[in-house]
Amino acid sequence: MPHQIQDLRDHIRKAIESQQSRVITPLSSLLAVDDSIGYIPKEAVEEIAKFTKNTVNDVWGVASFYTNFRFTPPKKHTVEVCWGPSCHVRGAPGVLQALLNYFNLAMEGEVEDKNLTLKFNTCLGACSQAPVISINHKLTGGMDAREALKRVKELIRKHD
Repeated sequence: MPHQIQDLRDHIRKAIESQQSRVITPLSSLLAVDDSIGYIPKEAVEEIAKFTKNTVNDVWGVASFYTNFRFTPPKKHTVEVCWGPSCHVRGAPGVLQALLNYFNLAMEGEVEDKNLTLKFNTCLGACSQAPVISINHKLTGGMDAREALKRVKELIRKHD
């Protein structure tokens, strides 16, 4: 096993083992790994199956059920637009459409030349500040299309 893969497996095991809950499930373990490294590699599914005494198929079934999990590493920057009910009724569709248009995307995805991932999120947990976006895991509320574009353009300009 190459050293890099062993390091990844060690990192995954630490994330799984660091859970504070009395009951550790495949879902809680997937969330722990996702929080730690930003995606679910195949090695994580294997390690979670071992740790939770489930089959790889059982863990994969849970992982593939939830649309918020990704199975490839995200780009350097991540922009998420909350799509929850509060954000939706307070303007998220306009924010999302402006970002999709700017990046010439039809749906969430990777913007290779900007090293950026654009994601829809079912809830960022800040309903009172709707609509909300997250730029590199930093939440900002009260967004409109113009302000969201301004912030994303600043991010790109800063890191080009």
